[in-house]
Amino acid sequence: MQSTDSRRTFLRNTGILIAGAITPVKAFAAPRATPAPSPDQVLKLMLEGNQRFASGKSTHPRRTPSDFKPLAAGQSPIACIVTCSDSRVTPEILFDLGIGELFVVRVAGNYVDGAGAAVKGTVEYAIAELGVSLVMILGHSQCGAVKAAIEHIHDNDALPGAINDLVNAIKPAVLASEDQPGDKLENAIRANVKRGADRLDDLEPIVAPAVKAGKLKIVGGVYELATGKVQML
Repeated sequence: MQSTDSRRTFLRNTGILIAGAITPVKAFAAPRATPAPSPDQVLKLMLEGNQRFASGKSTHPRRTPSDFKPLAAGQSPIACIVTCSDSRVTPEILFDLGIGELFVVRVAGNYVDGAGAAVKGTVEYAIAELGVSLVMILGHSQCGAVKAAIEHIHDNDALPGAINDLVNAIKPAVLASEDQPGDKLENAIRANVKRGADRLDDLEPIVAPAVKAGKLKIVGGVYELATGKVQML
């Protein structure tokens, strides 16, 4: 369980720690009785957690069997993360958060445009029903799905099964970054994240109005596997 002074101070300052009766993390993870933290507050909390993780100082909050029981009646995550299915990318670990704090959508290549209702509808659910104030599109270095899109960008070949549709959905990001200087894969990974964030920014009828009203923020980042750091775009 995490009980650091910095996190307790953060929660007290944002009005989420209630009379000291519950631990700071439970204030986020249990069904919410107070207003959700602002998008900037949530992002700050997540990036602080990533800094702890990358420096080897993770606190590993809320990961014991006893932490699951209070959430049986409901959930109130603070953010929705759209990220890759890659086994090396686990948002709760790399942001040093616990059970019930992140609503995670995982799809190979972390793409949004072309992913259909399964992805976009899940994000809308997180906003409309769970009240998250931050959605992050999180790509990662050495992404195999983006690599495949680069390798087959100008080919007329078809990959087997639905893999072909997946790779084709990522190809527009590759095309958008083709003429940029620097590493082709890194550029395409970033372009793919940006494309997803832009799509959500304009997504009606739930996401776009919440963004325009200042109640929701859509952000993009790339997780570097070798260092453990998340770089915001």
